Amino acid sequence: MSAEQAATLAEFARASKTAARSVSLYPGAHPAIQASLSRVSAAAARLVGGADLTLTVHPDTLVIDGRTPARPDAAIGELAGLLHERLVGELRIERAAAVDDWRALLLLLARAADELIAEGGIAKAWAATGRGRFEIREIDYAEVLRERAGGDGAAWDRIIEHCLRGDASAIDDRALSALLDTLGDASRFGGLLERLQDSGEGASVGARAAALLQLVRRMIEASAEQRGREGEELVLRTVADAAPRLTPEMLLGLIAQARSGDQAQAQLASAVVDRMQDGGIASFVAGSVVAGHGASERLAQAFEALVPEMDRKERLLDLARQEAANGPLGGESGFDGLWESVAKMLTSYSDEPFVSDEYARELSGAKAQAIEVERVSDDPPERIQAWMATVSDGALRQHDLTLLLDLLRIESDPARWRDVAAIAVADVERRTLLGQIPEALALTSALARDRAPDGRSTLRAHADSAIDTLASGRLVRHIVLHARKTDDEDAGPLSGLCQTIGPAIIRPLAEALAVEENSRAIKQLRDVLLAFGAAGRHSVEQLKSSSNPAVRRTAIDLLRVFGGRDALPELASMLDDADPQVQRESIRAIVQIGSEEAYAVLKHALVGAGASRETILQQLIGLRDEKAVPLLCYVLNQSAPRGKLVQVHAQIIEALGGLSAHPESTRTLRAILHRGEWWAPFRTAALRQSAAGALRRIGAPDTIAVLEEAARTGGRRVRAAARAHVGMTTRRERP
Repeated sequence: MSAEQAATLAEFARASKTAARSVSLYPGAHPAIQASLSRVSAAAARLVGGADLTLTVHPDTLVIDGRTPARPDAAIGELAGLLHERLVGELRIERAAAVDDWRALLLLLARAADELIAEGGIAKAWAATGRGRFEIREIDYAEVLRERAGGDGAAWDRIIEHCLRGDASAIDDRALSALLDTLGDASRFGGLLERLQDSGEGASVGARAAALLQLVRRMIEASAEQRGREGEELVLRTVADAAPRLTPEMLLGLIAQARSGDQAQAQLASAVVDRMQDGGIASFVAGSVVAGHGASERLAQAFEALVPEMDRKERLLDLARQEAANGPLGGESGFDGLWESVAKMLTSYSDEPFVSDEYARELSGAKAQAIEVERVSDDPPERIQAWMATVSDGALRQHDLTLLLDLLRIESDPARWRDVAAIAVADVERRTLLGQIPEALALTSALARDRAPDGRSTLRAHADSAIDTLASGRLVRHIVLHARKTDDEDAGPLSGLCQTIGPAIIRPLAEALAVEENSRAIKQLRDVLLAFGAAGRHSVEQLKSSSNPAVRRTAIDLLRVFGGRDALPELASMLDDADPQVQRESIRAIVQIGSEEAYAVLKHALVGAGASRETILQQLIGLRDEKAVPLLCYVLNQSAPRGKLVQVHAQIIEALGGLSAHPESTRTLRAILHRGEWWAPFRTAALRQSAAGALRRIGAPDTIAVLEEAARTGGRRVRAAARAHVGMTTRRERP
């Protein structure tokens, strides 16, 4: 073809396919129909030109005057396939064809191929419309096959084509003779059944079952002419003996025909099914299991329909097992286990409470319908995109979430709920790792719902187990990873997830916080832990006994924030910790609490006889924190410098001199400067010298004023100590 003619043919093919789809969905007056038909009519007018045109149909292309497109075109190939499946060999188009003519033709093309065949073919259906602007030459497969060499294969194909077209009466004498030769020979007739199941691409299971019954009726008619009633029985017995060669889907289709509203078809199908012997049913089961390497739902449905009695089922399954064991499948190592699962499914399976007969028939034809939709493929892109969106990764994840939430809500059996909960736990961990915190929170809330007082008591133990699994598993690690990337405004769902799990997650979170180095994650985890309040404090107390010093330091920080004054006993117990950093953190926490009770705790530790007193003092002094000044002064004011405490007082006075000015330290050092014990003159003089030196080192106006006042008005020894340091200050400042 010329490029121009090929382009026009492709345009016509696209318009025809789209219009064929549209006319089957909308009434004739719908604007979409009129627009589609107008495009088809215009494209056909450009293709036909000044004279009538004949399209020759091949399976994958269209030919005009012996010429084909130079390059394959998808639209042309699809239209050719659509026409070929409906047995259109040639389509003659008159240039006077109008929009109504096109609509009548496209309505026929929109119908399923097996329906047209069952009604006598598309040529007959077109003639029934009474329109004459098109001429359809239908493919006569019987004529084609008649020209081929003989043999059962060609005869069977010829017979099958007629039966699928619903025209079994047109079977020629030679083919009919071949059929009658199979009477009494189930093996030969079984070959015909297998060919029927493998041929007629696009025909539904229901259409094949109907074709089989047409074939049986034609055989009965022909045999009755020769043998009378005996011939009818021979035909039915032959078909029943060959039925084990049917697939489960085909046998279900035959059973569906037995239950259909067509009385003649139902009687004939029932006559075949009722004549199936136990040995034949056992062979059917064995063959299906061998072919599928196991039992399918359709096999279970067919077996249930054929053998509803339990004792008979078990007997037939024993026969089927013996037959399968004698074949190649029986030599496999796992045959016994395979057959055990087959027997369990075939004796316990029943979908009657869930699937109606009508729906089961629809399931049988679902595959053919899906293939038809894929073959037509003329929906607009936006519609296809909308459909695809419903099965996108995100949509499927949402479907999974909804399914799990529904199952956790409606399932009441403890064992089954436990199995669903195990899946939900794994999904919470996976979604948290992916950053899908709101979805993980929804699942966790569903798991925790039955832990509440108003939850289902029968599920409470399994709910507790599921939540404990979350708290002790990989979830905390995923939370830390997410906290490293989460801003403060996005931390709400993360905190909600941990709150839903409850105090069981506090210890793993604190241990993770102890070794975390990312500042953002540290802040997020601290905020999460602090949100637990009193419940968090109780759980954090347990971290004091951790073998990891970093965990113990984290516990100190959290206890201070959680408990305040109430946390002092726990903090005091950690002053004797073997790790110096833990001691430092506990001292810092007590100092920051800053209450009378806190000072009393440290005083008790400092004035006591414990081996850690020196360490505590050094740590306290080493803080060099102004908040420690009132505590140091509290120790000086509330304890007498006797015995070992003399050295403690001296060290504290020295430490106060190294800190910045503070009203409390000024008052305390003044008191020590003027305080004296006549029975301990040397100790008193040493402490006065230390206090005066500390005041001098502080060097603030208030402390200098204290020294000058003492130098003028103090006692003799007080004046001596003060003047020594005042003089040093004066001499240093005079230049």
